[in-house]
This record gives sequence, C-alpha cells and structure tokens, in this order.
Amino acid sequence: MRLISFLLCLIPINFCLSQQEFFENKTEKQLYNFNAFKAGEKLEYRLNYGFFNASYASLTLKDEVFDGKKVLRATSIGRTTGLARLFFKVDDIYETFFPKEKVKPVKSIRDIYEGGYEREAETIYDYKNNKALFYDKLKNIKKEFDIHPDIQDIISTFYYLRKHFDISSLKPNDLIYVDIFFDQEIYPFKMMFLGIERIKTKFGIVECMKLRPYMESGRVFRDNEGIKIWVTNDNNRVPIKVKADLRVGSIVANLVSFRGLANPFRIVVNE
Repeated sequence: MRLISFLLCLIPINFCLSQQEFFENKTEKQLYNFNAFKAGEKLEYRLNYGFFNASYASLTLKDEVFDGKKVLRATSIGRTTGLARLFFKVDDIYETFFPKEKVKPVKSIRDIYEGGYEREAETIYDYKNNKALFYDKLKNIKKEFDIHPDIQDIISTFYYLRKHFDISSLKPNDLIYVDIFFDQEIYPFKMMFLGIERIKTKFGIVECMKLRPYMESGRVFRDNEGIKIWVTNDNNRVPIKVKADLRVGSIVANLVSFRGLANPFRIVVNE
C-alpha cells in the first residue's frame, strides 16, 4: 500500500532530452524561466479506490529563508482517510527548499508513517562537492552520498520542470528522463509523452498533456505501463489527474481545489 504514498508525490514531468544532454547544450542564462508558480500556491487532491475515498494530498509553496538566503519551501502532505485509514494508516510529509531563481533542492525533509513504517530524515545538498548529506533522525545515522549538479528530489522535480523546461515542442512517444535522489539512492525516472487530451474535471473540460511513467511491474502494478498522468496544458502545468491500474481495480487521484496560481487556470468548457 505504499503505492498511495507514491501517488501523493508522483508529479514530475520533463523535457524530451535528459538533464545531462540539456545542460551540455544550454548555458545558465539560456535556461527557460517560466512564471509557472509563486509563493502562496496550494493544490489539493483526493485519491479514490473504486467508490472509496482513500486518501488526501496537498502541495503548498511559501517563502522561507535557508542558510541566509531567500528560498521557496514546498510541502507535500498525504494522509489516508475514512475506511482506508482503518486498514492502512498513512501520514506523510515531504518537503524541499529551493532557490527562487533556479529550482534545485538545497534541503529535503521526509517525515512519514506508513502502516507502522516510520522514517524521519533530512538531506542537505552540497553542490560545491557534489554530495548529499543524509541524516536519519530516528536512528541517529549520518551518511554522505555522491550526486551530480542537476539532481532533483521527489518534490523539487515537480517545480523544476514547471519552471525551467519548454515542453511545447514535445511530440508523442518522446521519452522523458530525470534523476531523483530519494531514500539514499539516485533513481533514474522515465516517462513517455502520449499527446494532448481533453478530460472532464470538476472545474470543466481541461486540455492536458498525457504522460506515462515506466514503473517496475510486479506485485502491485499490472505492467510497467500501469500509471498515467494528466498535466494542464497551460502556463501553470498543474497535474490534474493521476491513474494507477492495479491487479484489482485502480486508484485515481484528482485535483479538487487550488489557489494562488501564478496564471489563469484555463478551461475549455465550464460545465
């Protein structure tokens, strides 16, 4: 059931080039810099398994100061609700701190409880030495890991790609890559852009980019194409729907409320 927690954070999108290829061909001044979000933004989601309201998730942004510098603090909160909470209690908080001018994590926090499993840890990113300084607070263990300058964490990826990548030139079947430092490891993450699709939401008909992450098949997913993500095809680039097909049924996460967007929320047909 950690799939629930994963879906609460499954929002990264990328460009058709890998980060390494992109930065070999772009200078710092040439990076795209879209006004896709701002402090005060809040996104709220509901996760449903069949007819059951299984979980709640939110993503918020606020101004913060870290190491004497102004940064943005992104917080992702996920909790099971109702009957799902009786069977499997999830209380997860993921946070990342990143500079306003260029999104790259300077600090990550993970404070989670998932059905008896607990983790309370933080990571500080040292880009001068390309190291991630990991601290497990519950076990009082400190470790150091090698990283590269363009690493992201599971939350910063979302904001990094909303802000810095021109995704307008994506074509169907373009592959998407990003490296994510998570739980003491670097994970190469891959998705495919499937095209543009209009979907019905509580806000009306919304034009979206449809993406398919490639996940390892096994005990949970039907196959490695079991998850799909819909991201608004506007200047906000907000994930509006996530669907995970399981061996029995499916879990769907839908955006249910938002506030503080940097740009107008574009609706094709408002019903």
